[in-house]
Amino acid sequence: MIIKLYEKNNRIEDLQQIVALLNDGGLIIYPTDTMYAIGCHALKERAIERICRIKEIDPKKNNLSIICYDLSSISEYAKVDNAVFKLMKRNLPGPFTFILNGSNRLPKIFRNRKEVGIRMPDSDTIREIARLLDAPIMTASLPYSAAEEIEYLTDPELIDEKFGTTVDLIIDGGIGGIEPTTVVSCLDHSIEIVRQGKGWLEEV
Repeated sequence: MIIKLYEKNNRIEDLQQIVALLNDGGLIIYPTDTMYAIGCHALKERAIERICRIKEIDPKKNNLSIICYDLSSISEYAKVDNAVFKLMKRNLPGPFTFILNGSNRLPKIFRNRKEVGIRMPDSDTIREIARLLDAPIMTASLPYSAAEEIEYLTDPELIDEKFGTTVDLIIDGGIGGIEPTTVVSCLDHSIEIVRQGKGWLEEV
């Protein structure tokens, strides 16, 4: 199933349908400010496990990431000191993943590694869904092999062709990007860019 959404002025009925699906443990594919991503309600472990199986990743070995609506909700699910808060406030919303120590509010599947990736995309649509959900959205890049055409990561109709039977809903937000987020580690009281992507970090 595909739902067409826009950056602004979406029908509340469409947004509520997506929120209900996430509350029921469903999986969605949606656009962000970088690439299309696969996600679920971040507090529902079975849905997270479904994504890990699709991605063929082990949550004990791979970091998991969540999308939060705003900075105050980030502090509910991750440990944020003053320096990191100021850094995020300067750069978010934006195309970044900040690696932080997770809080006890996250499910056990996150606490296996004690770290969590934090996203706050410059995308009103997905952040509004997170606000209505009143919970973070677990987020991951789409599975992709080098032998595949890049359009299967960017074109909603082709994404539906490939993943339509794997997930419960695809949000059509137009043609997506191909550049990933910039990943910033904020562990051990130090700031380190571990992957340079679309975002260029502005220091405080």
